Amino acid sequence: MLGLALLQKQELDEGVKELQKALDLGRGANPKGYMVDEIWQELAKAKYMLWEHASSKRSWELQSLKEACEAALREKHFLDDCQPEGFLDEAGISHMKQLEILRQVFRKAGEADIPGEVPDYLCCKITLDIFRDPVITPSGVTYERAVILDHLQKVGKFDPITREPLDQSQLVPNLAIKEAVQAYLDKHGWAYKLD
Repeated sequence: MLGLALLQKQELDEGVKELQKALDLGRGANPKGYMVDEIWQELAKAKYMLWEHASSKRSWELQSLKEACEAALREKHFLDDCQPEGFLDEAGISHMKQLEILRQVFRKAGEADIPGEVPDYLCCKITLDIFRDPVITPSGVTYERAVILDHLQKVGKFDPITREPLDQSQLVPNLAIKEAVQAYLDKHGWAYKLD
C-alpha cells in the first residue's frame, strides 16, 4: 500500500522501491498468490512510468543537442565556404557527409527508446510474456513460476512441452534468465508496458 500511495504522490522512485520490497516479500510467502501478480503489475506500471518520463527527457535533450550540432556545422560550413552559391565543391560534399553522419549518430542514440519485440528467450513458452519469476525444469525448459505451478495443479504433473513427469519440487529458479530479463528491462524500459 505504501508503494501505491507514493506513486499517487508522484514519488516514483520511492514507490518503485516499496513495491519491489512488497514483491520480494510476497514471492517469499506465496509465489503463486494473486497478490504477487498484482504487485508485479503495479511495479511494472511504475517502472514504465519512470522509463517514459526519462525517455521523454532524453528525447528532448537529444533533439536539442542535434539541432545545436547541425547549426554549428552549418555555421562552420558557411564560414569556410567561399564558393558562389549553387556549386558543390569538395567542402560542400564533406559538409553534407558530416550532417548525414550526425543524423545517424543521433538516430542510433535514440534507438533504445523505441519499443520493439522482446527476445523469445526472455519470454515464457506458455504465456509468451516476459519472465517475472522464471523457473527451470529438469528437462531444461524455463517457465514462469506461477504459470507452471498452475499447470501442474490443474492439468497434470507433467512438463507441458516435453510431456515428461514433473513435480513442483523439481522446479529450480532460473537465475541466469532472471538476470538477463532484468538487464534487458533496465536497458529497454518500454518492455514493462503491459497490454
